Amino acid sequence: MSYKPNEAAWMAYLYGEMESEERERMELYLTANANARLELENMKALQQMLRTVEDKEVIAPPIVVDNNKTRSLWDFPYAKTIVSIAASLLLIMVVGRLTDTSISSDDTGIHISFGSKVITPPVDNTPMLTQTEVQDMINASLHQNNDTWQQNLTENRLKIDESIRKNLAANNRNSERVDALVQQVASASNDQIAAYVASLQTENMRMMQDYMKLTTNEQKDYMENLLVDFSKYLQQQRNDDLRLLQTKITDVEQNNNLFKAETEQILTSLISNSGTSFQKSGIRN
Repeated sequence: MSYKPNEAAWMAYLYGEMESEERERMELYLTANANARLELENMKALQQMLRTVEDKEVIAPPIVVDNNKTRSLWDFPYAKTIVSIAASLLLIMVVGRLTDTSISSDDTGIHISFGSKVITPPVDNTPMLTQTEVQDMINASLHQNNDTWQQNLTENRLKIDESIRKNLAANNRNSERVDALVQQVASASNDQIAAYVASLQTENMRMMQDYMKLTTNEQKDYMENLLVDFSKYLQQQRNDDLRLLQTKITDVEQNNNLFKAETEQILTSLISNSGTSFQKSGIRN
């Protein structure tokens, strides 16, 4: 079998602390293995032997105290003072490092500052402009702006003049073209005018015929679609009427069949009752 107990399983079984299912597996293992049973017997014998051993009191060894008293460095009179001074200096250095403390000296004395050192930029001692110089600068700027404005105004005026000349030239060309057309119409003969009017009438007639033909075709298509829809409606109505009539006929047939069945049942009951009554009367006679 594949089960093989470990040391913890042996101890649990030996002291009765094993679960029932595990105990059954352990007992099957012991039944099948003679060496395991022998080992269990040895463990039980050792357990019985240990129970017979009595506990003995353990006596602590004596402590030997030396009469010569030793002195540590802390017992010397100057040690505490030196350590205190060193600790104070270390604390001051740490605080100075954390607060970014700086110490400087000059003719006025010693200065202690905290934080980063702010460098003051040198003051420019250039003298300020006088009122006359400021007014001259303003006048120069205004004069420069006026010159620029006059130049832009002149350029815009030239552009507008050029655009007006171009528009006038185009209008003159259009006027000349209109005059030529008027002269051409005035010089045309009556035959040319009649031919032009006839061509316009022919074109208008053709356009009217095309419009009427298109309208007629659209009306024809509309009427055909209307007739098709009406025919579909009539067919659908006819089908609905046929289904309704078929349903009514089916209901009538079912009612007739039910009436026949009830009639037959009543007749059968009457006949059976009559036969029974006749038999009873015959027996009494």
